[in-house]
Amino acid sequence: MKPIYLDYNATTPIDPRVQEVMLPFVREHFGNPSSSHAFGVTARKAIEKARQQVAQLLGCQIDEIVFTSGGSESNNWAIKGAVRACRDRGNHIITSSVEHPAVIEVCRYLEENGYQVTYLPVDKYGLVNPEQVEEAITPQTVLVTIMHANNEVGTVEPISEIAEIAHLHEILIHTDAAQSIGKIPVRVDELNVDLLSVAGHKLYAPKGIGALYVRSGVELEKLIHGADHEINRRAGTENVIEIVGLGEACELIDRNLSRYQDHMQKMRDRLEKGLKSKFPDAWIHGHPEKRLPNTTSVGFNGLEANTIVSELKGVAASAGAACHSDRIDVSSVLEAMQIPLEYAMGTIRFSTGRFTTPEDTDQALDEITQVIERLKPSESTAPSRIGTGHIKLTQYTHGLGCACKLRPQLLEDILRKLPVPSDSRILVGTDTADDAAVYRIDDKTAIVQTVDFFTPVVDDPCQFGAIAAANSLSDIYAMGGKPLFALNVVGFPSNRLPMEVLEEILKAAQSKAREAGISIIGGHTVDDNEPKYGMAVTGIIDPNKVITNRNAQPGDVLILTKPLGTGILSTALKQDLLEDGPKKALVETMAGLNKVAAEAMQTVGVNACTDITGFGLLGHLLEMMNGSHTSAVIRFGNVPLLPSVMELAVAGAIPGGTKDNLDFTTPFVEYDKKLSSVNRLLLNDAQTSGGLLISVPHNKAQTLIELLKEKRVSTSATIGEVISSGEAKITVYEK
Repeated sequence: MKPIYLDYNATTPIDPRVQEVMLPFVREHFGNPSSSHAFGVTARKAIEKARQQVAQLLGCQIDEIVFTSGGSESNNWAIKGAVRACRDRGNHIITSSVEHPAVIEVCRYLEENGYQVTYLPVDKYGLVNPEQVEEAITPQTVLVTIMHANNEVGTVEPISEIAEIAHLHEILIHTDAAQSIGKIPVRVDELNVDLLSVAGHKLYAPKGIGALYVRSGVELEKLIHGADHEINRRAGTENVIEIVGLGEACELIDRNLSRYQDHMQKMRDRLEKGLKSKFPDAWIHGHPEKRLPNTTSVGFNGLEANTIVSELKGVAASAGAACHSDRIDVSSVLEAMQIPLEYAMGTIRFSTGRFTTPEDTDQALDEITQVIERLKPSESTAPSRIGTGHIKLTQYTHGLGCACKLRPQLLEDILRKLPVPSDSRILVGTDTADDAAVYRIDDKTAIVQTVDFFTPVVDDPCQFGAIAAANSLSDIYAMGGKPLFALNVVGFPSNRLPMEVLEEILKAAQSKAREAGISIIGGHTVDDNEPKYGMAVTGIIDPNKVITNRNAQPGDVLILTKPLGTGILSTALKQDLLEDGPKKALVETMAGLNKVAAEAMQTVGVNACTDITGFGLLGHLLEMMNGSHTSAVIRFGNVPLLPSVMELAVAGAIPGGTKDNLDFTTPFVEYDKKLSSVNRLLLNDAQTSGGLLISVPHNKAQTLIELLKEKRVSTSATIGEVISSGEAKITVYEK
């Protein structure tokens, strides 16, 4: 069955009638509207017709409409343009705590540049109190900007009352009407606003087009300078194709709003009534009456929103919160409304549209019900019976692999508070940043032990099992040890996934263990909300040959044995952005044992080593430098990268752990000014089953490189060197 789209507040499809009027301007009417010949005149007439259509919908004059690239530009121009034009009168702005980022971030930017901003609270329904607007006004106030309707919970704000107050004090008022147009009447004379933002993709027009209503007599400083387009208010050749689409979309709303509104509300109420019937303890956020007719924001007690969304394979909706391994990010809107955490963290927004049918609504209700009932904790919850054929493991987890580790800042604070064991047989313990512990048995024998487990980084259970096993074994290899045996560590959501999936994970892990020459001889399992797998590994080593991460010497060469980018590629895979070639390279890299590289470094003799996992290359290198009381130089051009990692990072496939790593290491790293922000993220990317970072004496470096190549560790590379320094730091050069 086709997926049901219930995310119309995020974006709308282009109405077929809008597409029809746009097509001639795609195929034949390509003229520049500023040209005086027939081609240009045709384009100019189309723009002015669209301007009239938008003005007709809003009830304003045609010269009060300026076309923009979308709602964000309209908001930026309205706010920045207004306050800069009024800079001689004051520098104070009033807004609300539930605004869209396209308003909030503009206000924060202006705060950093000398403006004062008051962020008004809202009540439990998300409503701004007009009396608080008046109380916030000062002699320096020049602008009030309050959204017309909230995009998350649908609450409609009392804009006309707020406008009356603002005008009594001769203050401009702007409203972001991106969510309200096309759902409820929006007339500028009734709202009494001076500035109003329109976003095309929220009202069945294309993305990348919008408009700003500017009341006659209101002066705005330009945001975009250039030629005198749009009556010399916004430079740039007009986007004729999309302007035509916006105009037609506005005319459709002007002619059919009552019908659209009634239909959306019937579908919304049908869904809402069904959910309340099935789950009486669910909370409907937003005002019970002063709410958009298509929007329902539902809080499910005790559940996690991103888990619900990932389970809704056949329903498109939006999460109101994101749960991570170390924190819960609740939307600023729900936070401002003071929604209890147990409901906020399980909030899903469903939004209906003009193409939602009763059958769609009922089908969606059935699936939502099944998902919520399956996720609600219950002693009688039956094991999952879904088939294994099309399961994508990354859709059942929040974090990805080692990227879901606790943020290094939090972990370090905790570890500093714990007492250090005093047992003299502990050769490597909690006083170092090594991921494995070493315990001396006698003069010739020491035990190496480590444990590691994480959530899926790939969709295939067999590949995940192999990767997790390889990652768990890596800490033993990084210290120069030889693994002896392992125990399974398993968390598994039996109510969400069939047990056959766990069987595949364990079989693949056993196969990887056999490749390492060991057996898995037991373990521990718990029922968890998401799949997790790893191993506790016991190994053996000569106590005189332990390799730690704290003995790097000035003059050492730094060698990395695997390419970077597993965190970014895993994130891209979860987002369905990864092509087959990079996917194959990703799996092969993570599933590859560090066994051969470890044997090579033991043969040559090295000073220090660490494997690169959740804290990224620079995070683990920083641990090495701190432990060794040295500094390092890294040459970015020498660092091997997985295929397509740069392009996918630019596309935004960045795991949260990578951003946390960058924040943590930045105070200790000096970057070449030529390195972009993406380059810096790559060096901090949270790796899963990454390579070994080896600090080897300069006179042995070439021998190690040649031996690694001989053993087919082909991606190994010299990436930098260790230098002497009084304070541990890292310098990164472009080349």
